[in-house]
Amino acid sequence: MNFNERHLKQNLRRGGHWSKSSAQWLQRQLNDPYVSEAKAQGFRGRAAFKIQQMNQQFHFFKKGARVVDLGCAPGGWSQVAVKAVHSTNEKPLVIGLDLLPTDPIEGALLLQRDFRKPEVAQELIDLLGGQKADVVMSDMAANTTGNHMVDHLRIMGLVETAYDFAVKVLAENGTFIAKIFQGGTEKNLLDQMKRNFKTVKHVKPDASRKDSSEFYVIATGFKENR
Repeated sequence: MNFNERHLKQNLRRGGHWSKSSAQWLQRQLNDPYVSEAKAQGFRGRAAFKIQQMNQQFHFFKKGARVVDLGCAPGGWSQVAVKAVHSTNEKPLVIGLDLLPTDPIEGALLLQRDFRKPEVAQELIDLLGGQKADVVMSDMAANTTGNHMVDHLRIMGLVETAYDFAVKVLAENGTFIAKIFQGGTEKNLLDQMKRNFKTVKHVKPDASRKDSSEFYVIATGFKENR
């Protein structure tokens, strides 16, 4: 256990200066085996295990594959992707985009960009050597307000925007992976995916918290010219 963890546990035992919700979050972090394992393996967060587990099940990362990580900060998904697709190709194979700056990751190109801007799709393809992406992935979630329906609509709006971007930059037979929260309005998006991809599946990796309504959609076999 490092100094920060000891300090947090001591504060929690003493009552500290935490709000109830903050104390619950800290306690959950300290008791979460994925948090400590992420530190042990050098990942930037427990979310790295989600994409790692999904890849073990669906095998979408191939050696030499071109991967785009939307909302990449802090970089855990990009770290996993780099290890999985690394080759001697001089061009970057993993490109991450985020509104926030992201600390560098060897083997990845991490850019501070708003992927919703129309020029970013072509810039991305240019950075990939004029080729489209094999995988577009998103672990993004909108900031919450506390209103379940409002939060769900905001999250789904973000996923739909990521999907629209993916359709522009994915190569034939490409894969789209995104986080979705159950709430009822995701059906229209999933129906659209089923028209544009050969298979669309839902998965909740073991690393997802059991009390979370999040799940992931994995759409494979993109039909580029449809």
